[in-house]
Order: sequence, then structure tokens, then C-alpha cells
Amino acid sequence: MSRVQIEELPESVQRVADVLKAKGHAHAPVMLDDAARTAQQAADALGVELGQIAKSVVFRRESDDAAVLVIMSGDQRVDEKKVEALVCQSGQRIGRADARFVKGKTGFSIGGVSPLAHASAVVTLIDLSLQRFDEVWAAAGHPHAVFRLTAQQLEQLTGAPVVNVAQDIVEPPERHDDAIKLIAARARTVKASGDIVPSPCISVCRISADTGWCEGCFRTLGEISAWSRSGPDAQRRLWQTIEQRMAG
Repeated sequence: MSRVQIEELPESVQRVADVLKAKGHAHAPVMLDDAARTAQQAADALGVELGQIAKSVVFRRESDDAAVLVIMSGDQRVDEKKVEALVCQSGQRIGRADARFVKGKTGFSIGGVSPLAHASAVVTLIDLSLQRFDEVWAAAGHPHAVFRLTAQQLEQLTGAPVVNVAQDIVEPPERHDDAIKLIAARARTVKASGDIVPSPCISVCRISADTGWCEGCFRTLGEISAWSRSGPDAQRRLWQTIEQRMAG
């Protein structure tokens, strides 16, 4: 991975760098080697998992020609119907955005759409799947530019809601039992005191329509989003709630 001085960055990346600096973000954009053209190649160049690449997918809302930006893990795919249910009124649709639309609305080219510093107002959604990771990398205004942040910082920088818009994977009922076993095993590692409390996340990120809980960690969207901002005592209390949910 190559790094360049801020003043040497392309104009679109410099714009992102300026916004990050103004917001007090600690990590400036970096440029990847030109060979890193896909999310997997970017992950390899950074030495991280594919899911840690916060890819940007842009749609066009047909009713008002607004840009809808979905930011999600590189190992997930967007469910357009879920996005429509969140950003459209009944009967309205979203469609794929072409390169000209993306550039005109966001100011960035496809493959380099940053979560911030857009050319115009953009409707932004953050998928739940990014909450699995302590660190993620988002596009910084150029197909070969990225910047480092946490999923919680992504929320704070964009003001966007965390939602479930990834395609569901149909799995056998045994997977639910496996999730309970994994969470139960992790619950046994929670100590009565101390500053470090293990995360409940087991990388199964789907919100149940029946309970409102993640099918992997038994937390609500709000609880998942607030986890890293909570102190150890609050985290231990949430673990107690999780165990009660599993027992029920």
C-alpha cells in the first residue's frame, strides 16, 4: 500500500480529506496501488477481511431523482427491496445509477464514492453488517483511495441510520441452534469486572422480523450501534439481557 502527502492527493480525495480534518477525524485518506481494483484486492492490499471494506452502492430514487447511497460490508450484497421499503413511499421504486448520475450527484466516480463530502444532498443508509468489525475502510473519493474508521465513526460522520439492507441467506434451522451455542459459549467468558467485555457479534447479521433482534447476537439495531460507545458495566448488563432472550 502506498501513501502520499495530503497536498499530492487528487482533487476529489483532497475534498474528502478536508472534510475529515474539519470533523476532527484522526485518519486521513491513503492511496492504494493501482492494482487494487476490486473490494477483495483492496482488502488484500490493506491486510484486512473483505467484510471490512465499506463499499458504496448508489441507487436512483425514481420519484425525485435523488441519489440513495448504501454503505455495506464488501462480503454482502444489497437487497433492493429492503432499500425501497426504507426510502420510498408505497409503490415507488429505486433503480441502478449509471456513472453519469453517480458523478453528478455525489461528485465522485463509481468505485470511489465516499460516505461524505458529496456534491449534493444524498440519502445515506449504513448496513448492519459493518457492525461486526472494530475497524473498517471506506472509499475516499477515488477508486484507489480509502480511509480508516470504525463503524460507529461512520454513523457519526454521516448521520446515517444503521439498517438491515443486506440480502438474506436462506439457512437451515440448525444455524439458529449453532448461533445459540456460540453466543452461550461467549457469554461464559464475560467476567464480573474489568474493562474488557467480549463482543456478542458472531458475524451473523440479520434482524428478525418477529423479534427485532439480530439472529446471530440477539441484540436490537440500537444495542448493536451503541455497543462500542457503552462502558463495560452497560455491556455486561446487555449480556445478561442476551442470555435472557436466548433462554426465552
